[in-house]
Amino acid sequence: MDTLIVRAGSLNLTGGCVRARRAPRRTATGSGLVYCVNKVKGIRMPLNDEQNSDSDSSRLSESTASSSDSEYSRQSFNSDSSSKPSSPASSPPKVITFDELMAATRNLSNWTLAHEIAVNANFCIKHEDYPQNSFAGTVKQIVHKAFWDHLESELNEDPPEYEHAIKLFEEIKEILLSFLTPGANRIHNQICEVLDTDLIRQQAEHNAVDIPGLANYIINTMGKLCAPVRDNDIKQLKATDNIVELLRQIFRVLDLMKVDMANYTIKSLRPYLCHNLVDYERTKFQEILDETPSALNLTTEWIKESIEDEMSSISDESSSSPGANSSSKPIISPTLVLNNGYLKLLQWDYCKTIPETLITDEVRLQELREKLNQLKVIACVSLITNNMVGAAIVDIPDFADQLKRISLPLLEGMNKKSFDLKEALNAIGIQICSTVNKSLSERGLPTLSEEMRSNLMGQIAHIVEKNNPVCSLIDKRIQLFMRSLLALPSFQKCMPTVPGGLSVIQTEIELLGSQYASIVNFNKKVYGPFYANILRKLLFPEAAMEKTEAETSSRWVEPKLNSVNVTHVDPEPEQTKAV
Repeated sequence: MDTLIVRAGSLNLTGGCVRARRAPRRTATGSGLVYCVNKVKGIRMPLNDEQNSDSDSSRLSESTASSSDSEYSRQSFNSDSSSKPSSPASSPPKVITFDELMAATRNLSNWTLAHEIAVNANFCIKHEDYPQNSFAGTVKQIVHKAFWDHLESELNEDPPEYEHAIKLFEEIKEILLSFLTPGANRIHNQICEVLDTDLIRQQAEHNAVDIPGLANYIINTMGKLCAPVRDNDIKQLKATDNIVELLRQIFRVLDLMKVDMANYTIKSLRPYLCHNLVDYERTKFQEILDETPSALNLTTEWIKESIEDEMSSISDESSSSPGANSSSKPIISPTLVLNNGYLKLLQWDYCKTIPETLITDEVRLQELREKLNQLKVIACVSLITNNMVGAAIVDIPDFADQLKRISLPLLEGMNKKSFDLKEALNAIGIQICSTVNKSLSERGLPTLSEEMRSNLMGQIAHIVEKNNPVCSLIDKRIQLFMRSLLALPSFQKCMPTVPGGLSVIQTEIELLGSQYASIVNFNKKVYGPFYANILRKLLFPEAAMEKTEAETSSRWVEPKLNSVNVTHVDPEPEQTKAV
């Protein structure tokens, strides 16, 4: 049986639609959480749980209505990936009901948004319209024009038809009331009294509706409630004479005021979220896990791969040591396994689904990986240049800064599929040769020979090749620096020593490393209990079998995980609670 999969772009709270399509069920995950993540990535900022529930339910119901009633009914979604039909299962598949899936979606949206608000100081909601020449924008423009033209024709009739205008006033009243704080009783009563739709209908029956007067009251009320940034919009409303255009512009400004109010709410919530984020995220994820038991499948696979890599590394070391006892069982550090897993994220293929416990930081980790790839290329170019023409550049002041100024613009967007890295490296090589020759000429020294220029540009161009020795060396040293960063004790505030060959990018890699360590350390605080449970089952399966799941949750003690004190301000440390 196929399952409904919702896909969208990266987390974008400025709007967007959710598109649904059918696809064969994927093996290995079978997780309702993956469905929920992709669904949340395409929805607007939920102001409360009820809005999430209503909008999400309606979207999903509309998507499933067109499919077979027997196959895609509202009753259930299968959350467990199936094996081949001929293969017997050890236990029946776990079935998640529609309501449980919607509850998990609400928990996931709240969890994701709370994390984004707390860790991203620049997070806000933006009001964005459709692109001018887009299909959706054209349809919206046509439909809106038809609506306002129809309203204008009704108001121009003799006698005028006020029903649609009254509905607009009723909607405006509800929006204005939504801006009020609980204690604003006086203005609340005033709005309800002036925009009383029953009274307006009685006036309409006697053709005595004062639409300009009502519009003027609405504009004055908006001026009292709006942020200072909307004062110019209010002035423009007061200068508008055409009543239909005035109503149209009132709704435009009200939409902007909604965004302002949402951003004000976010700003007010941020200090509280930062203080309580660890407990909040852990609690929310536990609720998701209770409703979707397979919500840790990808995380388990991620940790399992890290264990296998560490076992392979230990085996290689044992085989290279003649006196090693191959019969003894290797001892693996859980902290080392976890840190190796985090290091993998810097080389992760983000076309694949990231582990569930890292979903909230996926965009930030992807950005760090892209920046790190740029820095790695710059370090490779610098090492090659110093090795080949070191004597020529030794007296060039700030050559490292010049190299970065040359390389960074040419490497912009290098992680896009359409980017031609070889062409960019050729351009960098030409610019470096030109800079070196210019400096040599100014000092009255002979410029680089044609052979030297050709060799230098060729070595730089070869960085793009797979298993390039210079690139492999720089990559190992970056991994060594990041590994040392994660291994630092919490009381040590200084950065680890930057390995040789990375001095040209020292400032940038230390900043990137502090951001990376901040993400990792906070992730350990929140999901440490879940990781410890997985590690215990994978590393010590005999001990895990002896305890029941209830005993595990009641007697669990979180292991101490190394953390790094970095420049990024994290939420205050919380006492770890048993899950």
